[in-house]
Amino acid sequence: MLAKLKNNPIIRWALIIISSLTGFFLLFFASIYFGLFGKIPTESELSSLQQNKATQVLASNGELIGKFYVYDRQPIDFDQLPSHLIEALIATEDARFYEHDGIDNRSLGRVFFKSILLQDDSAGGGSTITLQLAKNIYGRKDYGILGIVINKMQEAVIAKRLENVYSKNELVQLYFNTVPFSDNTYGIESASMKFFNKHTMDLKLEEAAVLVGMLKASHYYNPRIFPERSRLRRDVVLMQMAKYDYLSTPQAEEAKMLPLVLDYRSYSHDKGIAPYFREQVRKDVSGILDTLKNKDGEKYNIYRDGLIVHTTLNYEMQQLAEEAMIEHMSQLQNDHEKSYGNNGPWNKNKKVLMDAVKRSSRYQKLSKEGLSEEQILQRMEQKHSTDLFTYDGMETKNVSSIDSIAHYLKFLNSGLLAVSPKNGAVQAWVGGVDFRFFKYDHVSQSKRQVGSTFKPFVYTAALENGMDPCTYFSVREVTYDKGWTPSNSSSEGDDPNMNYNLKTALSKSMNTIAVKVLMETGIPNVIRQARDLGIESDLPAVPSIALGTASLNLEEMTGAYSAYANDGYAAKPFYISRIEDAEGNVLATFKPKVSERKAFSEDTRKIMVNMMQATVDEGTASRLRYSYGLKNDIAGKTGTTQDNKDGWFVGITPELVCVTWVGSDDHRIGFRNTGIGQGANSALPIFAKLMQKMNGNSSFNAITNARFQPLSSELANLMECPPEERDNFFERLFSGKNKDRKNRLNEKTDEEGKKKKGFFKRLFGKKDDN
Repeated sequence: MLAKLKNNPIIRWALIIISSLTGFFLLFFASIYFGLFGKIPTESELSSLQQNKATQVLASNGELIGKFYVYDRQPIDFDQLPSHLIEALIATEDARFYEHDGIDNRSLGRVFFKSILLQDDSAGGGSTITLQLAKNIYGRKDYGILGIVINKMQEAVIAKRLENVYSKNELVQLYFNTVPFSDNTYGIESASMKFFNKHTMDLKLEEAAVLVGMLKASHYYNPRIFPERSRLRRDVVLMQMAKYDYLSTPQAEEAKMLPLVLDYRSYSHDKGIAPYFREQVRKDVSGILDTLKNKDGEKYNIYRDGLIVHTTLNYEMQQLAEEAMIEHMSQLQNDHEKSYGNNGPWNKNKKVLMDAVKRSSRYQKLSKEGLSEEQILQRMEQKHSTDLFTYDGMETKNVSSIDSIAHYLKFLNSGLLAVSPKNGAVQAWVGGVDFRFFKYDHVSQSKRQVGSTFKPFVYTAALENGMDPCTYFSVREVTYDKGWTPSNSSSEGDDPNMNYNLKTALSKSMNTIAVKVLMETGIPNVIRQARDLGIESDLPAVPSIALGTASLNLEEMTGAYSAYANDGYAAKPFYISRIEDAEGNVLATFKPKVSERKAFSEDTRKIMVNMMQATVDEGTASRLRYSYGLKNDIAGKTGTTQDNKDGWFVGITPELVCVTWVGSDDHRIGFRNTGIGQGANSALPIFAKLMQKMNGNSSFNAITNARFQPLSSELANLMECPPEERDNFFERLFSGKNKDRKNRLNEKTDEEGKKKKGFFKRLFGKKDDN
């Protein structure tokens, strides 16, 4: 019988074909197995898998504020995976995971007969968790028409080897650490933090089901974009868990009744909390890593090595600072545009607009392509649908590139830096109104004229050089070199016969007196004082420096002002405390940069704080009290530059120093008037709103309830100046009270035992005893 079958030509040809196909398949498989279509990793190589890991940036309390990555991935251990998460995965993706050796033959048979032969779409897939893991780790290559077959065979070989190397639990761990989720997110920990703002171990049943359900098609079931679709898929996962006895049916039904609630946190470089701060950290860490090498002698990679960067940033304060800035800037922007009406320089000043056009990336790109200016402008005048930033949300309009540039040119910008004065640790850092559209960081990159916020340095130098706090100066205008005649911006100093002491002159920010104090003290002495406070930028040796014509950044200003709340020691802002590798080994640590010597005496510090408290209580910053109702101990100084280009405010409390700035990125665009542009209106409210928010949060009690040490009776008497009067300077000069004050001043010594120069000794030309 067998011989007859062999002699049957049909049977014989069938056997030949089957044998040939089998032989071809075996040869084809062997070619794949031995690497003809690309090397397949060995078991040894699989045993030491290295995956790209995201570098994490943490706030001072360990809260995640951002990542740097090629793929957003944060590996975790198996014991950090809750049992209901693992069960959801097994029930949905691979019910016989613990029974097969990487390839589920039953599932493959089902796929072949039902899906391929019977075209039954409900038959499911034959891919196991291990096969998916192989694909997740090594991806797929394009081999043309046979690509799917070659990739599947390669994955089968890798899956078998993975099963030989790892236990089932280790495979589950590897799978969850490598599987892709929505929004360019890799690994369960990153997905859990992004979609629910919690660690994987804290996921609830229904949340775990959402993430597992997403694996079927990460974009299609993205809960952020398609919440209803994601919820229905979640319910499928829950019912699968019930089907395989991981849940009872009532438990599954109860979970299905729950709403889908996300707590989405984007760790996109452009979005999320503290984007300007994170960008500064990225720059600094990249530079630091250039000096470090791993155990293999290679440099660390910030995007691949899963480093952990610990910072000083206070997560809650940063949130409140960003809220305060947006709340104020949205209103100020509205006032700014209304004040100009249709005559805004972003529309009417052609030079300003064209300069901005020529600086734009669009113009630069077209210029590199060889187009003439006329051709470039023709291109840039073509209208198209564009999303434009507004404080009310994105607005889609049909505008040209030039229209878009004019739109952004009109926006004011802002900067805020808050530090702990004791060590300079940065608590909050807001570099601008929106990092997506305004990349320029107004904390570290921008240098602007500081206006009247420089005056306290002038008065500090005066006190350090022996000037009596009750020295009186006339508000009368004086002309200095090159015909420069400073004047006062308010009506407080309109009467040229009025004389004011230092405290009143500073609290009312009188320009004429600030310059007179500078000239009396000596420009070199004032510059020296600023240097002692840590200011390194260029300081022009001219009388106008008293009014803040020097250009400084927020870091310098904040560091300098920290000395007034830190016993006279200036603390340079710092924000990275340490860097660790992925295993938690410390690679580098960083200490505060506090000056080793005092910038001024303790008496000077206390007097200056008292004078700046008067600025808040009764001077140019008094709206902190009457408009915002703040009762905290606050010293401060407002600042407004010429033609209302820049608004500044410095707020000092015993435990926090905060500097805010507001202005236009193009210095040629100022505020329309002083009422809008003065620091008290443009910059102060950001600090005020921040303090209001902190007052409402008990976690900030140590800062908001802190009190300045009261003046000693001796210093209090020293500050008891006679009331400002007209034409009474010389009468007070020779009064008994001032003679007593002169004696007290000349008897006081600083911490180094040197006598301070007395005002009256200098007045009459006597040399200092030292």
